[in-house]
Amino acid sequence: MKKALITGISGQDGSYLAEYLLGLGYEVWGLVRREPASIRWLEPVRQRVEFVYGDMRDAESLGVAFQKAWPDEVYNLAGQVFVPTSWEFPSETFDINVGGVARLLQIIERTKPDTRFYQASSSEMVGNFDGAMDERVPLRPTSPYGVSKLAAHRLVEVYRARKVFAVGGILFNHESPRRGPEMVTRKITRAAATWVAGDHTPLRLGNLDARRDWGFAGDYVRAMHAMLQAAAPNDYVIGTGVSHSVRDFLQEVITSLHELGLRDRAPRSIEEWVQVDPRFLRTGEIHDLRADPSRAKKELSWHPTVNFKELVRMMVKADLEVVTEPVTRP
Repeated sequence: MKKALITGISGQDGSYLAEYLLGLGYEVWGLVRREPASIRWLEPVRQRVEFVYGDMRDAESLGVAFQKAWPDEVYNLAGQVFVPTSWEFPSETFDINVGGVARLLQIIERTKPDTRFYQASSSEMVGNFDGAMDERVPLRPTSPYGVSKLAAHRLVEVYRARKVFAVGGILFNHESPRRGPEMVTRKITRAAATWVAGDHTPLRLGNLDARRDWGFAGDYVRAMHAMLQAAAPNDYVIGTGVSHSVRDFLQEVITSLHELGLRDRAPRSIEEWVQVDPRFLRTGEIHDLRADPSRAKKELSWHPTVNFKELVRMMVKADLEVVTEPVTRP
């Protein structure tokens, strides 16, 4: 039985990955900083996961956790992931996102060099680029978060040259009902649910014309696993190949509410519902991020199964069920 250690296991990606690996027969270990008070997404599988304590900023605790798990595969999904926060706390962002990777890779090389390592790289490393991005595109990040992810990505390359099986998954935006509430997609779907429930407080957002390649997180964890099963370690771009604006997302939310039979309770228009607030305009905004996942499709046989419309509808239904009567219409 293979053993996997997942950092960031209680988050969106970690919970989907844990479920997927358990379904494949893995023994799954999850790294947590403290007794997990809230692991709601892991509740269905909690009794099948072994938890170990560790902090990405503390090499000793990571070493102890690694010795206990003694994994065949490490999936590093932990990190400071919110771009605006990286402007407020750049040094902490680097200590976690770069230092944590350096500590894990050193532990692997020194104690169990046959362990395979997955690093959650990010499309934020790209910066502003005209067109679909593949693995050959120059990386020019525009935020401390993006720079931290690029530094960690380069560390993966350095250790790969030292014969550690290490890969970077350059994942474009991937969403789900488990997405953190501070992220724009969940912010939108939660606001839609409260509007339907009768709270017509305007939703305040930044740039509505920013475009992102949005896919389903449950699809993307399959790609993570596939990368570590390959004959040789390589980096892969993962995305749908199609970008949509924040405005598109908002309109699709309204459309989903109509299709769920809630037209009379839905916002009548984006203009009625949303106010652009300069406080939410990003420094170094990336205007359009779009993936070219051709290599992953060819070499990993990976393909997304959930399209944009299905993703938005899934998220809307989940948040409606939190604040209103369960939605049972088709």
